[in-house]
Amino acid sequence: MTDPTFDLERVLASDGPLPRETALAALDHAARLVAHTEFRDAARLYQRVIGFDDPAITAAAYVGFGEALYRLDQDATALQAWQEATKLPENPSTYLAWRNVAAARVRAQELRGAFDAYREAERRAPEQDKAEIANRLGWLSKELGDTSAAGKYFARARGDVGLSFAVVVIALTVITSLIAEFGGPAGEELKNLLALDKEAVADGELWRLWTVTLVHGGVLHLGANMWALWIVGPFVEQLYGRWRFVLFYLVFALGGSLASFWSNPTPAVGASGAIFGLFGLLLIVERVHRPVVNRNARQFLSQIGPLILINLIFGAVVPGIDNMAHIGGLVSGLWLGFLFAPTRVQTLRSLWMRPGATGALEPALGTSVTRAVRVGGVVALFAVYLALYVAGMGRY
Repeated sequence: MTDPTFDLERVLASDGPLPRETALAALDHAARLVAHTEFRDAARLYQRVIGFDDPAITAAAYVGFGEALYRLDQDATALQAWQEATKLPENPSTYLAWRNVAAARVRAQELRGAFDAYREAERRAPEQDKAEIANRLGWLSKELGDTSAAGKYFARARGDVGLSFAVVVIALTVITSLIAEFGGPAGEELKNLLALDKEAVADGELWRLWTVTLVHGGVLHLGANMWALWIVGPFVEQLYGRWRFVLFYLVFALGGSLASFWSNPTPAVGASGAIFGLFGLLLIVERVHRPVVNRNARQFLSQIGPLILINLIFGAVVPGIDNMAHIGGLVSGLWLGFLFAPTRVQTLRSLWMRPGATGALEPALGTSVTRAVRVGGVVALFAVYLALYVAGMGRY
């Protein structure tokens, strides 16, 4: 239903520049007209807004005008409108304009022009759209005879963007742990240097809060942890990318180590705290953000909760297991998973919020609030870490 308070004919009949409030209201009303298939009135209203002195508003009007014209089967004029939007200074509608230009070029079988337009769109695409744009660039590269580029774009669309950092972490951990385990006196010295020696941490050897993940209490301990990391690490990379995986891993290792430092003076070894953090991240992501993944991935995500519970119970009843490190990493993962939605795949929320051709002027307030909440959440997490460190220092 369109807004009954909006006087369409009065706005169309008015002369001179529109007031900003009226221009924004006109864009909203025109978008509703498009949604209700009233394309001619929508096109007239968008055209009335074009020329507003704010490039973002004019660009949104051009994009909407092109959408309405396209629905009226005026493809050539629609393409001209979208091209005009791309000529304006960078604004929230620039990505949509380039994307629409690319799609129009494809429909017109102008594949080289479509490829160039998709390249421009790719530079501006939100994370949730990058895989889709890469897939289209791959298809266009293939049609244009560049099979090498096509392979690279298709790999990017699948998320295969180079060596998995999870595999690198596993390899580094296995090598270091085996040297420490079987390297004789030198290996024993290495383990003592890297382990979470709480008194040494209190004396300022803070690197141990992270290097503890590189050494383990025997081959079985190492094998169990690396098997778990092999399962969850690449999955986190698929959802967030390689660099965020590394950042998460380091933060979760810190959370687990500080919980252990605060609760138990006994030296500790192992990557369990960081790995529990990854499990916690995936648990909350599945519950809150609902990533759009295949059936096998959904089945795996549904099993994470019971898996965490079983391991926590096991850690509570078996002597010698530092369960507080598990809990510290787990809570860190749950918290950051709540704050940060996946960036490499779409989520159900992003599908609902994804802007349409006429939605380029969505207010930036939501983005600003989200960013502030995330920053505040990270600050709160590190405040807890600091409190654990200070409380732990009282033991030594």
